[in-house]
Amino acid sequence: MIRVLVTDGMDKNAIEQLKSQGFQVSEQHYSCEELGTAMAQYDALVVRSATQVRSCHIEQAKHSNLKLIVRGGVGVDNIDVEYAEKSGIAVRNTPRASSRSVAELAMAHIFSCSRFISTAGHSMKEDKWEKKAFSHGMEIFGKTLGIIGFGRIGQELGRMAKALGMEVLAYDVFPVHCLEKDIGMRYVPLEELLEKADIISVHAPGVDGKPIIREDTIARMKDHVIIINTSRGSNVDEAALLDGLNSGKIWAAGLDVYMQEPTPNHDLYSHPRVSCTPHIGAQTDEAQQKVGAEVAQLIADFFQK
Repeated sequence: MIRVLVTDGMDKNAIEQLKSQGFQVSEQHYSCEELGTAMAQYDALVVRSATQVRSCHIEQAKHSNLKLIVRGGVGVDNIDVEYAEKSGIAVRNTPRASSRSVAELAMAHIFSCSRFISTAGHSMKEDKWEKKAFSHGMEIFGKTLGIIGFGRIGQELGRMAKALGMEVLAYDVFPVHCLEKDIGMRYVPLEELLEKADIISVHAPGVDGKPIIREDTIARMKDHVIIINTSRGSNVDEAALLDGLNSGKIWAAGLDVYMQEPTPNHDLYSHPRVSCTPHIGAQTDEAQQKVGAEVAQLIADFFQK
């Protein structure tokens, strides 16, 4: 019997689907120190963003029955993919399942930042009526949205923005130019996007090296820019972002991901111009069902081929 370990939870229907196909499924989260040993006891491993599968874990499991690691989500930067594949362990993900949910959260943060929804709502819960304090909101109609990373999530956000009357500029390492006509957006160099966008939303995978949003890139942006990050916390230099918020260079920021999670950066998440959520981009019932179904299908296809 093929054994599957699920460390970060999965939709119950997907688990039942796997069990009905003869897979043995165990749900348990392991500490970093315990993970490698646990992985070696299974044929497949399913993770979300909480579990970090590094080379040290793969080293412990590479001579075992483990043949597949599945990331239920868009990115695979929490998995040492190259080392896994060199060790004969395949790596898969579910890039389509949660795209709409993440894009909708990014758009929600855009609305929240432009109209102070998060801060104004919180003030009312403290029995305050601060109408004048929130009287200088901005409309997003006619504004230019710059999307850094125009994959599935970026494309979903671009379609929403166009429907709301926004101009859309996009930067991507691998542009798909037919989308310019299909969506009505335009690919531009990163420098042009930074200089022209009123709102910048980051949807690029985490990469080694400098964050995308940092002191020198913020300096190139328009005054009173809005910055949204629902991608990876490492894409934004939080100190530079906070400096920009305090100086007024940055109008507001919408954040769902952080350099460290849970984030200890109280000065950032408590800032009155920050709309924040605790990494819930894919946490909708619809997305979880789609992620689970895609994971189950990937596992079934892999072991039944």
